[in-house]
Formats: sequence, C-alpha cells, structure tokens
Amino acid sequence: MTPSTRRPPHGNRGDLFDPQCPTRRLLDRIGTKWTSMAIKVLAEASPEEVRFAELQRRMTGVSQKMLSVTLQGLTRDGLVGRRVEASVPPRVHYRLTPLGLTLEEPLARLREWAEAHMAEVDRANQRSQEGTADG
Repeated sequence: MTPSTRRPPHGNRGDLFDPQCPTRRLLDRIGTKWTSMAIKVLAEASPEEVRFAELQRRMTGVSQKMLSVTLQGLTRDGLVGRRVEASVPPRVHYRLTPLGLTLEEPLARLREWAEAHMAEVDRANQRSQEGTADG
C-alpha cells in the first residue's frame, strides 16, 4: 500500500505523515498566531459571545481581513459558532463550540511554552545570524 492510499491507522484518526491526510491542512489552520489568539479570547469569554469588533480590539495587530478569514475557517471547521444580529450595521457575535473549547488547553500549553522559551529561541537565532555573517 502506498502512503497516499493507506487507511488511517485508528478508525477516523488522521495520519500526519500521509501527504493526502487532511490533518496537515487542519494543523496549518490551527497553528497560526491569529487562531491561537482568537481561541484564547473566545475561551476567556466562554460561554458568552464576543463581537467581531471586540475580538479585533483584543487581538492587537490583526487586520479586519485576517480576522475575518481566521474566523471563517474556525467556523467552517466547527470550532467557532457565529451569530448575526439583524441591525444596521449587522452585529456579528462569535463563541467557541464544545469542539473549539477542547482546543484551548493544547493551544494554551503551546502559548506558555513559546512565552517561556522565546528568549532562548531569540538567542539561537542571533547566534545563527552571527555565524552566517562570518561565513
């Protein structure tokens, strides 16, 4: 059986090493800084909803377009629920779904690791740049 035709090893579980596995696309989507920030803001508000403008305010540096694209992907994946309030202009509210809530803990651990080790990573990058400049 070739890698592209083999079945997932555990029922519906994905196989990250299979180039055709959708797990890769999912990791691309959930592995971004904007997804991590959005999940964190929505988790802190859970079970309440958060309006789009509040998400953008809390996620310093995110553009309206990037936030919209991020939320559309999270909604499509079933991680975030979206509700539009009929008003002028329409008010759009977001909340984590039960599936989305399960993502907060692993993303929180990853954020904590990044914050704890950022100085070490910066030093390694600096050493690497200095070594490249000498070569």
